[in-house]
Amino acid sequence: MTQPLLELAGIAKSFGPIDVLHDICLEVHRGEVLCLLGDNGAGKSTLIKILSGVHKPTSGTVAMDGRPVAFDSPRDAAAHGIATVHQFGGTFPLMSIGRSFFVGAELTRRWGPFTIFDRRRANEIAVRETRQLGITRIDDGNRLVGGLSGGERQALAIARAVHFGASVLILDEPTAALGVKEAAHVLRIILQARRKGIAVILITHNVVHALTVGDHFAVLIKGAKAADFRRGEKSREEITDLMAGGEHMAALEAEIESTMAVHDDPQPSVDA
Repeated sequence: MTQPLLELAGIAKSFGPIDVLHDICLEVHRGEVLCLLGDNGAGKSTLIKILSGVHKPTSGTVAMDGRPVAFDSPRDAAAHGIATVHQFGGTFPLMSIGRSFFVGAELTRRWGPFTIFDRRRANEIAVRETRQLGITRIDDGNRLVGGLSGGERQALAIARAVHFGASVLILDEPTAALGVKEAAHVLRIILQARRKGIAVILITHNVVHALTVGDHFAVLIKGAKAADFRRGEKSREEITDLMAGGEHMAALEAEIESTMAVHDDPQPSVDA
């Protein structure tokens, strides 16, 4: 394997006496989708916040291209090429598509003695970049973001990250609130980002979606890495069992079998 673009070594995070992450080691390579799996409370959100500059790790190191880095803020992480797209796209419903695309990095032009937002160029670029990801319904940059579907908002946010040069794209549950067709389109966009050589970290509960696009998988349980494997090394059932905790699934199966046995047991007939 080539040198990883992003490498985490011994990452731990504590909030006072509470240990949230324990000795997390991960590698993320260019043009690869790493699926980060785990149940609620597994530590996925905290790990994302460390990578995106919201939190600093209590211990451990983060390296990019073999060089240690420390992020002081989300802006600092973005300057290193790490972009995070949250579940609802990080867009602004009452802004136009073009304005939302360039929020915080506004295009400007001169108008007499004034500098104003270049709405026309912003709209053109936002529509072009989004359509390149296959969202053909977006053809007017003046449309409000609030009028877009969930999948289109995700596409807009991903297109923005790619346009501004993201080398690591973190997607936090991008398909959780989407229907089947929209989720499938977001998965296609993830594959397009991978083909561009971007390293994608996909956080998801959905094992089917993970197996559809993932190259590398890591499972977190109670803040620790419980498994780390490549595509084809584990079945969907094995991954689901890992995420839920094998003993819990076994207990549930036993309970279901017991319940079914009671209901299937023929009741004695009562003579009139």
